[in-house]
Amino acid sequence: MPLSFSTVMNWRLLVFGTVWLLVLVEVAILNGKRNARTVTFSRAPRAHRRRTRDTWTGQTLFTACKTTLSPKDRALLLRNTHETGFHGDDGSSFTLTWVGDGTGVILVLSTLSASSDSFYEDGSSRLYRSENYGKSFHDISNAINNTFIKKDFGIIAGPGNPQQVILTANLPFTVSPGGVIFTSMDAGVTFRSVQLPFHPAQAIQFHYQDPKYLVVISIDDDLWLSQDFGNSWSDVHEGVHMFTWGSGITLFFSSSPKGTVEAARRGELILRRTQDFGKTFTTIAKNIYSFGYIGGFLFTSIMEKLGSPRVIYVSSNQGDNFKKAQLPSATTEQFYSVLDGDEDMIFMHVDNPGDTYFGTIYTSDDRGILYSKSLERHLFGGEGKSDFTNVTSLRGVYLTNILEEDGRIRSVISFNRGGQWNFLKKPENVDCSEISKKCNMHIHGEHSHFSGITPVLPLSEPTATGLVIAHGSVGDSISAARPDVYVSGDGGYTWRGTLRGPHHYSILDSGGLIVAVEAHRDREISSIKFSTDEGQCWNIFNFTDHPIFLAGLASEPGTKTMNISIFGYRPDDDDQPMWVAVTIDFEHLLTRECGEQDYVKWLAHSEYGNESETIGCVLGYKETFRRLKKLSVCRNGRGYVVSTQQSPCPCSREDYMCDYGFYRHENTSECLPQPDFLNHTLEICLNGELEDLRTTGYRKIPGDKCEGGFSPSRREGAGKKHCEDLSPSPSSSPQTSQGILALTVVCTCVGIIGLVIAAGFIITSRKINCRQRSPEYRFSTLQLQEDDLCVNNDSSPSSKLHGFQNPDDSDDDLIE
Repeated sequence: MPLSFSTVMNWRLLVFGTVWLLVLVEVAILNGKRNARTVTFSRAPRAHRRRTRDTWTGQTLFTACKTTLSPKDRALLLRNTHETGFHGDDGSSFTLTWVGDGTGVILVLSTLSASSDSFYEDGSSRLYRSENYGKSFHDISNAINNTFIKKDFGIIAGPGNPQQVILTANLPFTVSPGGVIFTSMDAGVTFRSVQLPFHPAQAIQFHYQDPKYLVVISIDDDLWLSQDFGNSWSDVHEGVHMFTWGSGITLFFSSSPKGTVEAARRGELILRRTQDFGKTFTTIAKNIYSFGYIGGFLFTSIMEKLGSPRVIYVSSNQGDNFKKAQLPSATTEQFYSVLDGDEDMIFMHVDNPGDTYFGTIYTSDDRGILYSKSLERHLFGGEGKSDFTNVTSLRGVYLTNILEEDGRIRSVISFNRGGQWNFLKKPENVDCSEISKKCNMHIHGEHSHFSGITPVLPLSEPTATGLVIAHGSVGDSISAARPDVYVSGDGGYTWRGTLRGPHHYSILDSGGLIVAVEAHRDREISSIKFSTDEGQCWNIFNFTDHPIFLAGLASEPGTKTMNISIFGYRPDDDDQPMWVAVTIDFEHLLTRECGEQDYVKWLAHSEYGNESETIGCVLGYKETFRRLKKLSVCRNGRGYVVSTQQSPCPCSREDYMCDYGFYRHENTSECLPQPDFLNHTLEICLNGELEDLRTTGYRKIPGDKCEGGFSPSRREGAGKKHCEDLSPSPSSSPQTSQGILALTVVCTCVGIIGLVIAAGFIITSRKINCRQRSPEYRFSTLQLQEDDLCVNNDSSPSSKLHGFQNPDDSDDDLIE
């Protein structure tokens, strides 16, 4: 049952007043990462639990290795298993937030929201605190006067290792002139109530380095800023649409010109910058649609002339100057989206015209201006989900999925930051079926997770060198027949089938320990699996005699911990569902600290390169890691630090990507001119002048450190022709007054959108025809059972978001 996409896309561009819900691509997350400190579990209604079921088809073509836990080890783990039942708590969701690093403090917000047509929900909440990694919890709701805390953005912890926490109360704006927050400086031991002069429209955002600086947008579109951790606030600017922190204390924000309406829809927003906490402003761009900041690059999308396609302008100096990005323009039916980026390079997705659900990935130079084509037919569905994944456990590795011309979805991997893409190798212990024409590994990403096929995203961590865990399938293309768990220990070069069926999984002890729990829709669970050899074999531990419906796993961010918490629910004494947390401490099982004999030197990317001199050479140098042997059963410990040795490599074609106007020929490293550029002079607009680009087709990958060797010629020659450049007249202005009430503009989480670059786009809404699933599909919604899609507008994620209704219009009705 191959996965593909058909015409069941029921998504369109959502506009809440003047805030664009664009392609929600979280840069820190497009690799499956969300806010690492916060995770939310929801409890399915009882009727829903009865309706859903596990209906996997097909046959797994490998056998999972399982070992029996000895009675002694089982007794030891039982002594270190701690269960908490949250009796009497009828909350429908639990939001967990870790406070600090290595503190063991977890705050849990339980919320029960009642249906309401107003902007603010009715309901109740409870607040719990643990200071021993979840082994016990205490109800501290009285510390905040039992105040109802918002579900969606009610709790947030400071960045890094501070102990600051902010809770946002859910107060009706019609009753109170301002909202209320509770702040804590001691990881939730005590809280201070602060009356706000405004009602927050979204989560209060910490400064990424200094947590005493806070910024937020109010429900009437004003930008508010605090310099003392929320004790006092100043109204910085009115009519604000979105904001993001830049370098230092620089704050960027877009706003509507005074007296205008729907400025974002028409591309008439103003991009401003303040570097003194709102005392003065500088206008750095006008007539923009959206903007974003990542890796030191400031992006903005504009329409240069009325009716013309949108284009991207880039600044690498905090908005002092902008230069036009050499990318294809985007019509109103297309969009841009930044997939990932740092100070060296940006991955940009440019949508193809029409409802194709795919586009092209381009990679930038170190200025963010020149872009080279990296991958065509990149899958990007109408629901705004991309499978683009940064494998953080090994330098230079990225995973994603492409949409073939026949509608099949196939996985590809790059080991050199998008310079080349290849299909994944078949796992060593899995054979393809006889009917498969192509036998490759395929990875389930964000599409499958969004559709409920897989419970979690692919997982990798910088501290667990080379380790990747993901759901996938083996064959011609990705399949929903039975998503199994696969593990790679070398960053994606080789894979091994390790667990049958979908699982929740987590990495502990810097990769020395992996835990997994089966994911079921229709029945309870009572056991956990754990592996000390990177998933080659698994021990099974029954952690309870009273099974629970699983909600998810939770562990402290960073993989240093050896504690894992299993959250779920079971019937209480009154037959009502009761939340349960079971925390298992593996530190008492793996008591031996790893010694030097337990580690081995490992050359990363050892399968990369054709000659002995270039084996392991990626992005210009070899990297040898000190990593734990698979058969060593010991504990890395909290003090473990990834150790690596680097050595330079001679340059080769693999150190270069194809230059602007060139593409890499299939299955080779040769770069050829794109047909559109044949017999044309390559010109780029830099600093207001057209410059000739004289190149043999190769441009070194940003961040590549190779020396000598292959060195193709390349030169940018200054011309005499002038060209259009984005150079608004800077102006300073004092702090402005409050704006008018515009309730509908504030429902999108602006902090996340600040990480997103998209030019604004239109997607038609299509009605779903419910029918029996056929054996063969082309470009479906990646949904396991199509009848699960047949829901009314009240429960469809496409029809209702953050309390705002998306009208069910025909294909001809478009929302910009």
